This record gives sequence, structure tokens and C-alpha cells, in this order.
Amino acid sequence: MAVIAWMAGIFYLPRLFVYHAEKATNSSELYSVYLEMERKLFYVIMQPAMITTWVLGLALVYTPGIIDWTDGWPWVKAAMVIAMTGFHEYLRTCMNRFQNNQNQRSGKFYRMINEAPTILMVIIVIMVIVRPF
Repeated sequence: MAVIAWMAGIFYLPRLFVYHAEKATNSSELYSVYLEMERKLFYVIMQPAMITTWVLGLALVYTPGIIDWTDGWPWVKAAMVIAMTGFHEYLRTCMNRFQNNQNQRSGKFYRMINEAPTILMVIIVIMVIVRPF
């Protein structure tokens, strides 16, 4: 459940940034609504979900016999999870820019970066299910 909540937030927050960048001016009431939505999504849903995902994932890593680290797939999966965490932190930076009225990015930029977690997720799922190497 934690992974699903984290991924839902990672997909939705950049979409909020798109609308925030395109539809709200710094002085509008809509701007403050987006700020609140982004903040709650990040701190109430995404952050706890990411922490829970990491804690439970590390518990699996340290459970004997679950993962064979001589295979290549767990290393690729781990790298992609670390990259997803980096993306999560980058979203925090973007959110803080909006909070401080310092956003310089367009809606198009946020649309483009919204594809990154999809690519990471596909690679993670392939590594776990197919275990290609």
C-alpha cells in the first residue's frame, strides 16, 4: 500500500505543478489553493509513504534468502528506487520554489518530468517480475 500511495503522489504532484504554473498567478487565490494541495500531498501522503516503502523494503533486503545479490536484477532495482527517491526530493525542491514564489519553470517542463517516474517504475517492475539477469 505504501508503494502505491507513494507512486500516486509522484504521478500527481507534477501534474499539480503543471496547473499551478499555467493557471495561477502569484497573487491569485488559486495560487494559494495549489500551494496547500501540494504541501498536503507531499507531507501527508508522499513523505510517509516513501519512508514506509524504504523501511519495509530494507526489511525485505535483510530477510535471509529473499534476494540473491549475486544476480544483477536487485542492483538495477535498487538503483531505480534510489533514483525514484531522488526524483521525490527534486519534487520537494520544485514545491519549495512555488512556496517562495520563485518558480521559473513552465507547465511544459512539469509535463516532461512527469514521465520520469513512469520509466523508473517500468524498470523496477521488470526487474522484480522478469529478473532478466
